[in-house]
Amino acid sequence: MSQSILALNAGSSSVKFALYDLGSSDGQLLVSRGTLDLGDAPRLTARAADGTVQCDRQFTADAPHGAGIAEILRLVKGELGGRKLICIGHRIVHGGNKFSKPVRLTPATIEALERLTALAPLHQPRSLAPVRAIAALQPDLPQVGCFDTAFHHTIDPLVRRFALPQKYEREGLRRYGFHGLSYEYIAGRLSEISPALAAKRTIVAHLGNGASLCAVREGKSVDTTMGFSALDGLVMGTRCGAIDPGVLLYFLLERGMAADELQTMLYERSGLLGVSGISGDMRMLEASSDPRAREAIELFAFRAAREAAALANTMGGFECLVFTAGIGERSSSIRKSMCEKLTWLGVALDELANDARAEIVSRPDSKVEVRVIATDEESVIARHSRAVMQVGSAT
Repeated sequence: MSQSILALNAGSSSVKFALYDLGSSDGQLLVSRGTLDLGDAPRLTARAADGTVQCDRQFTADAPHGAGIAEILRLVKGELGGRKLICIGHRIVHGGNKFSKPVRLTPATIEALERLTALAPLHQPRSLAPVRAIAALQPDLPQVGCFDTAFHHTIDPLVRRFALPQKYEREGLRRYGFHGLSYEYIAGRLSEISPALAAKRTIVAHLGNGASLCAVREGKSVDTTMGFSALDGLVMGTRCGAIDPGVLLYFLLERGMAADELQTMLYERSGLLGVSGISGDMRMLEASSDPRAREAIELFAFRAAREAAALANTMGGFECLVFTAGIGERSSSIRKSMCEKLTWLGVALDELANDARAEIVSRPDSKVEVRVIATDEESVIARHSRAVMQVGSAT
C-alpha cells in the first residue's frame, strides 16, 4: 500500500498544510495543499496539486477549538484513496538546546517542548496546539516535530553568544535563530541549481509577517538576525525587531507598564502596524497613500538592508542574495528598496526583471547575484518526518 505524510505548519495567523504521496518516482509528490486561516471567523481552503478546489469552508466564530484541525483530517482522509497516512509532521518553532534534529512527538517530548514556552511565549503554544488536537482525535497516529531553530545549530558560539554572565548562557540564554525550515529549503534549492551557487556567501531574506535574514554558506547557517526570541532583528508585521533594552527598562521602571502588557505591545502592536497605525500587512501599506504607511515601509527596508550588511560582515562579504516568503517573493518595491541600499556592496538590480518577478533579478554586471525563490517549508517537514519514520521502522 502506498504511503502518505501530512505536513502541518502552524503560524501566528494560519495553519498551512500539505499532503504528500511517498510512493511516487521522485519519492515525494504533492497531492494537495491548503490553509486554515485563523481569527474571528476561521476559513479552510485547499487545492489539489493541479489547482482544483477541494475545500472552501467558513467556520463560525463560536466553532469549538480544534474544529479546523478535525476538518483538515477529514479532508485528508478523503484524498488518501488507497494510500495510508503514516504520520503527521509539524513545524515546532523552538527546540532549545536539546532538540537539534526532528523527533517523534511523545507525551514526554511534548512536555519538554512546553517547558520552552518561556523562550517563545506566543509561538510555542501555537506550534503545539495542533499536536495536542490530533493526539486527542487520532491518538494512534504518529506525529513528528521539526524545529525552526535546528538549522542554526551550526552557528559559531562567538556569533550566538550574549555579553551576559556565563551562567545564563549555560541555562540556555543565547541566540537561537528561527525560520530554519525555510532557510533549509532555500539552501537545498541553491544546491540543486548549482553546487557552485550553494558554495557562495549568501544572504537569504525571509520577508513575511515574521521576517529575518540568514547568512548561509555551503548549505549551513553562519549567522542570522533573530536571536533568543522571534522578536529580534528586522521590523515585522506587528513585532518591533531589535530594540535598545534600555527602552524596555524605561517602560517597566519609569512608565510602570506590566510585563504582560509590554509583551503584547512588542509582539502584537509594534512593527509595521505600530509605525503606520494602519496595518501590519505590507500589501495594505503599499496600496495606501497615507504618509505613515510610507514611513513604515521605508523603515522596514532600511532595517533589512542594514542587517544584511551586518551579515555580510560576518561572512567577509557576500555574493548572492535570495528573497523568499510572502513579501520577499511578491513585493518588487521592497526588493528594489533593499537592493538600492546595498549597491555599495556590489548589488545591481535589473528593474525590469524585478518587476516581472523573474528568478534572477540582478543585472549581468552585478557582483552579487540576486534571486527570488519561493520557499516550501512543508516539503522539508514531510522529508524529515519520512526519515524519522523510516528510522523508527528499522529499529
